[in-house]
Amino acid sequence: MNYFPWLTIVVVLPISAGSLIFLFPHRGNKVIRWYTICICLTNLLLTTYAFCYHFQLDDPLIQLTENYKWINFFDFYWRFGLDGLSIGPILLTGFITTLATLAAQPVTRESRLFHFLMLAMYSGQIGSFSSRDILLFFIMWELELIPVYLLLSMWGGKKRLYSATKFILYTAGSSIFLLIGVLGIGLYGSNEPTLNFETSANQSYPVALEIIFYIGFLIAFAVKSPIIPLHTWLPDTHGEAHYSTCMLLAGILLKMGAYGLVRINMELLPHAHSLFSPWLILVGAIQIIYAASTSLGQRNLKKRIAYSSVSHMGFIIIGISSISDTGLNGAILQIISHGFIGAALFFLAGTSYDRIRLFYLDEMGGMAIPMPKIFTVFSILSMASLALPGMSGFVAELIVFFGIITSKKYLLMTKIIITFVMAIGIILTPIYSLSMLRQMFYGYKFFNTPNSYFFDSGPRELFISISILIPVIGIGIYPDFLFSLSVDKVEAILSNF
Repeated sequence: MNYFPWLTIVVVLPISAGSLIFLFPHRGNKVIRWYTICICLTNLLLTTYAFCYHFQLDDPLIQLTENYKWINFFDFYWRFGLDGLSIGPILLTGFITTLATLAAQPVTRESRLFHFLMLAMYSGQIGSFSSRDILLFFIMWELELIPVYLLLSMWGGKKRLYSATKFILYTAGSSIFLLIGVLGIGLYGSNEPTLNFETSANQSYPVALEIIFYIGFLIAFAVKSPIIPLHTWLPDTHGEAHYSTCMLLAGILLKMGAYGLVRINMELLPHAHSLFSPWLILVGAIQIIYAASTSLGQRNLKKRIAYSSVSHMGFIIIGISSISDTGLNGAILQIISHGFIGAALFFLAGTSYDRIRLFYLDEMGGMAIPMPKIFTVFSILSMASLALPGMSGFVAELIVFFGIITSKKYLLMTKIIITFVMAIGIILTPIYSLSMLRQMFYGYKFFNTPNSYFFDSGPRELFISISILIPVIGIGIYPDFLFSLSVDKVEAILSNF
């Protein structure tokens, strides 16, 4: 047994070290920025160290557990632990947050607050990915909302207040359902509240009650990992946010919803999940096509990328609700891979906005000649987004396909229809990615402008893009590394069905 409190340190370090930022002098912009990056890097290294040396891959049980009594009155523990499902998102969180703090151009307005909010968000995300206590999960889930709201409403575009309000209404409204579900599960069937994940996983409920719980959790997670029709906050939010906020939103926030679906809806409520999964598959298939075709009609570059990420979340939903080993593994792989790709695309959209100050695709054109490096990286990452073989998106979507085809639960006709619909979605994806590339980089529009001299991407932008590109290609070539993390855990989850 390893008694060193790794996870507590990883969760508490960013927000506690971040609160020291306010002691810094007001004008030390560079100092604050590098301090933040150092905290993020330290945290990432701590996580990686604990993962490499204290984590057994072949053990499906929870490891690195920590159990401290927090509130005696109603049995509330400070419980953390990792298993194969949560280690991927945690490493992804550390990686993306570090790159996003590096990506934030020197923030001129209130830079101390900005960096503190980034670190607070980091704590909330890692806490909700690694908590083993349902109420603690809810608290971390909420801790993560306020920083996003402030980051949106202070450093956004023109309509930032509108989109921030919309975001907080949707997400806070959904977390009411989450809280009701958490309390229901905790208080059911005993006088003592049981908030532990392990005891709740072995609990069995009456079918009607389980369905009610399932609907509550489903609404909460459907707002977070946008499942149609609760996705409308996402394009607005992404269209207005500062691009480092966008990287965190697309890379990690959306993944929290999918993680919650697997962690709570599948593990704790398996009977209701097997009832709901045909409808979820239907919604996922509709979502892939709907979001891909809506993305085609967007004029705003960031909104187009936002709809593409909604479309990619459809694959995760289909993988989760095809109750099969392959499908669930593919969904987890898609969670990680889209975390990288979505963050990279938003970062590149933001840097090109910094260069030319235009957001609308029909005003752009001909950017490839003044900025060849941005053009190259953007093209490669768009290809990754449209699932080019050799990139991580291709592997994930292919395995979700296999999962839905080999699933024991559905009739053959259903499977054929669903795979047909998914295939249409895969055809629509290149259409909007390539038309986005065409409108931005090809053509002659920019030669008419008087200031036709733009800086190409500097070393910072190239470093960030390449360090996101390396894991994307790495997962695409050797996805077995991620599968070795999740495969035992997936078998343990599916043994309930």
